[in-house]
Amino acid sequence: MSVSQWPAGEGPREKLALRGPQSLSDAELLAILLGTGSGGCNAVVLAGRLLERFGSLHGIIVASSAELGSELGMGPAKCARLQASIELARRLALEALQRGAVITSPEHTRQFLSCHLATVGREIFCCLFLDSQHALIRCEDLFLGTLDGAAVYPREVVRRALELGCAAVIFAHNHPSGVAEPSQADRRITDRLQAALSLVDIRVLDHVIIGRGQQYSFAEAGLL
Repeated sequence: MSVSQWPAGEGPREKLALRGPQSLSDAELLAILLGTGSGGCNAVVLAGRLLERFGSLHGIIVASSAELGSELGMGPAKCARLQASIELARRLALEALQRGAVITSPEHTRQFLSCHLATVGREIFCCLFLDSQHALIRCEDLFLGTLDGAAVYPREVVRRALELGCAAVIFAHNHPSGVAEPSQADRRITDRLQAALSLVDIRVLDHVIIGRGQQYSFAEAGLL
């Protein structure tokens, strides 16, 4: 049964229209994106199966097309809708940090970084390059890693920062494990990056770690 065929007053779409999206459960929101169920179960039941299999919304977000498609009832169209919605959320967050936008809100920055980094299953180290007014020049993923970590090379960061003529940077990386607390390696590389960039008069404003539904700011913790 499709979401549109639910009895009056019971369907997720009608509930959303009457009470707003915040009134829907995770399964109901997913059901709207899925549109239909499969094999005698409705879309909410199918959404519930996905949540149970992958453990959480985060688990669904980082799942590959092959992993999603292996679930009974998850054809290419449903997988495409889920992935498109995730990418739209990421781009919406990026709009607030387009080139030339002055970064004045740590919360907006973290929202973008969460959307950008929380949807991948391996570690990515990225950098926001800023001018002297803290306007964004560019956001780049500098180093890609595995589930366990990414190798970061300070000389490459300095080289790229000088190429872009930036005056300040914000670093960020994700922890696919879901825990946002910094490791000793995270602390060491942050110190090395700050020392290397200080030699060319580039400030490190923050290093943000993105976990599963949580974030850690080196600046807020007094580590920068």
